[in-house]
Amino acid sequence: MKSQQSKYPAMLKLCAVAVLGLGAGVAGAGTPTNVQAAPAGKQMVVADLTDRIIVKYKDESAPVAVKSAKGMATISRSAAPLTASRKALVDRAGQQFGMLVKESHAIATGARVFKLDRKVSLADAAKLAADLKSRDASVEYAEPDRMMHPLFTPNDSMYSQQWDYFEATGGMNLPAAWDKSTGTGVRVAVIDTGYRPHADLSGQILAGYDFISDTAVSNDGNGRDSDASDPGDWVTAGECGSGQPAENSSWHGTHVAGTIAALTNNGTGVAGIAYGAKVVPVRVLGKCGGYTSDIADGIIWASGGTVSGVPNIAARAQVINMSLGGGGACDTTTQNAINSARSRGTVVVVAAGNESQNASNSNPANCAGVIAVAATNRSGGRASYSNYGTIVDVAAPGGDTGAGILSTLNAGTTSPGADSYASYMGTSMATPHVAAVAALMLSKNPALTPDDVESRLKSSARPFPASCSGCGAGIVDASAAIDAAAGTGGGGTTISESESNNTVSTADSVTTSGTTVNGTMGSSTDSDYFVVQLPAGKTLTATMTPNASADYDLYIYNSAGTLLSYSENGTGSVDSATSTNTGSSTLARYVRVVYYAGGTGSTSGKYTLKLVW
Repeated sequence: MKSQQSKYPAMLKLCAVAVLGLGAGVAGAGTPTNVQAAPAGKQMVVADLTDRIIVKYKDESAPVAVKSAKGMATISRSAAPLTASRKALVDRAGQQFGMLVKESHAIATGARVFKLDRKVSLADAAKLAADLKSRDASVEYAEPDRMMHPLFTPNDSMYSQQWDYFEATGGMNLPAAWDKSTGTGVRVAVIDTGYRPHADLSGQILAGYDFISDTAVSNDGNGRDSDASDPGDWVTAGECGSGQPAENSSWHGTHVAGTIAALTNNGTGVAGIAYGAKVVPVRVLGKCGGYTSDIADGIIWASGGTVSGVPNIAARAQVINMSLGGGGACDTTTQNAINSARSRGTVVVVAAGNESQNASNSNPANCAGVIAVAATNRSGGRASYSNYGTIVDVAAPGGDTGAGILSTLNAGTTSPGADSYASYMGTSMATPHVAAVAALMLSKNPALTPDDVESRLKSSARPFPASCSGCGAGIVDASAAIDAAAGTGGGGTTISESESNNTVSTADSVTTSGTTVNGTMGSSTDSDYFVVQLPAGKTLTATMTPNASADYDLYIYNSAGTLLSYSENGTGSVDSATSTNTGSSTLARYVRVVYYAGGTGSTSGKYTLKLVW
């Protein structure tokens, strides 16, 4: 039987940090003139409240798309109305907790969203979800539909140069990289607050989508539509919860977009890292944040998947930037959306978080299959706010007090105003640095898989010049990463499975992080083992990609044979599992690929297994 994902969600936050405002007048890239201080930065506090839950029924799956007779993509299946028997069980669960529960809409993972008659604590929403699952055996999982919110910390100093690009100590070696790649042909989805039209982003923004389903959050007078522009996310005192202060609009998505792809060599404003790439704005965050279910639909749509009632994206984004974060384990809805994106080859880059804590408690940085990014300061050490830990993959400049990250913004404090520039700081700012370098890599070598990009980013990263414990493999070096992408600078190795490796004692040894194994399921009883000697504090990520007609499953064990992690996705789907060595010495981890259904043999039984730690 196929396994179910974790049913124990935790509160999420958005991982942006905030700071300086610069006037719109600039003499050259990153050299503003007539600089004026911005109003106080945001300090959004995440309230542990929601008025929605997500429910996935076992017999319902994601919507699918087919080609019509005229070749146009049409949606062939969407969720049918909830049956009377299921509705009755939903009603009873709500009555148990004194709530009215109404169906809202279906999302792209195949789950349904239910609306409560009031906001309740996440703990109460989780109890309602658990009660419904206990009443209805057809429920696969149920969890709160958590909201994410921007987290901003004021930085009271101005900084006008993009040190993060070129300084030898804290920068990313971009001048050398631009001689090799500018990101041409790559699309980066910014899953965020939307975008503002800006002179320094002219021609850089592709058609996006607004996935905010709640008009109280959208602030644009309607629900989901094709207008991904940002009307502002300002709030009045108490609007996001009792005791919450009034806050100005953040224009957060516009800042992220500028770091990725602002116009360059145009004699004004700032430079973008992958200025040859294009940005796909996916609006999921508005007033008081945004729901997990909307974000999941945004991930799936941006990566070329099907969302019921939404036209398919014209061309999928090869990279997704999510400057999002929060506490607790990765929830099922988010993990399923990430798995879906990765199955179509999209790289998912996520902020590690700004709580100065172990990132294993930060969601979605702790989801499988993402590139988790810590933030460094101008000295190349860990930024004061940045999360850290073994789940962090790499670090990039995120700024700190006295030296923020300069990018495009808007001068409006509530509704949109004039173009402007601002320095922000946070893992939200570090993340688009890495997403943009991934775009440079994919422009150089479009054949790279998400795991290839991750392993080559890690293998080409440079050592930290200052203390940065738990910040991953190093600071991303853009020039070296492009070399690794092209195959001229390392970045992993490829080996072939050697039979017989059907038992723990005959497991193939994998000694290099980033190794890709070319394997074969020889028969329906085949089982292939691989062993990794995992250093203390490291996390092993195993990603198995079957051929399109096969369903193979993935398991990780310790030396005693205890199952530590597994993934049992369906036919043609990527399986990914992780295991962290929390001990003080190197320990063996056994990775097993098992036949479940589909093809076998040298032609129809092929798969690849990527092992990174």
